[in-house]
Amino acid sequence: MKISIPKVLTFNGGYVDTAGFLALQGLFTAHVTGNFVTIGASLTHGTSGIVAKLLALPMFCIVVGLVRLSSDRLSRLGSTSLNVLAAMKIGLFIVAAVLAIRFGPFRDGDSAMAILTGMTLVAGMAIQNAIHRIFFPKDPPTTLMTGSTTQIMLDLADLLRRNLPPEARLTARKRCATLFTSVCVFAVGCGVAALVYMRFGTAVFVLPPVVAILIFLPDIQASSPQSGTA
Repeated sequence: MKISIPKVLTFNGGYVDTAGFLALQGLFTAHVTGNFVTIGASLTHGTSGIVAKLLALPMFCIVVGLVRLSSDRLSRLGSTSLNVLAAMKIGLFIVAAVLAIRFGPFRDGDSAMAILTGMTLVAGMAIQNAIHRIFFPKDPPTTLMTGSTTQIMLDLADLLRRNLPPEARLTARKRCATLFTSVCVFAVGCGVAALVYMRFGTAVFVLPPVVAILIFLPDIQASSPQSGTA
């Protein structure tokens, strides 16, 4: 399987979301709408982390908006806007890792340092989602797998139909393979994060910036044609 920027982003999407959920009292850092569900769970069971979960969606929206507003200006810099945005995301991941190692483990999800760590990760994942939408709109989502899984099952159902036209069958087969690969990469990221957290605790956040740096490798950039423009 050829490694490309979307695949690197997808691995990190699963990894960071799982790591945040485990280390930050159920905070989803990439799948921010899931925080509404965990807010209800927190209210029911009396667990902490409600403040961070309430702040996650506005933080995510603000960062995505800022990325879009600044994308034209970034494109006029010496480096490409993709590289600048990726570097910003890596910087946020590094800050989050330092905070988590220095102040974790976070027994109280509503403590100041837990909230700061969580919002730093949310901001980083917001940039990742913006990168996907701006530069790779034709590739599968890198954070939310519900739509991809639904499309996989629709395509599999279509492929079972005997009267499906050959052209439509070929399209469904290719799309299904692409989406299945994306879901698998995301799932691997989730599994790796769980294993690393079990062994190293809040040091789990050291890996995301390391993985994110891979997108600067020439071979990976060459295998990731940009499907959109900033």
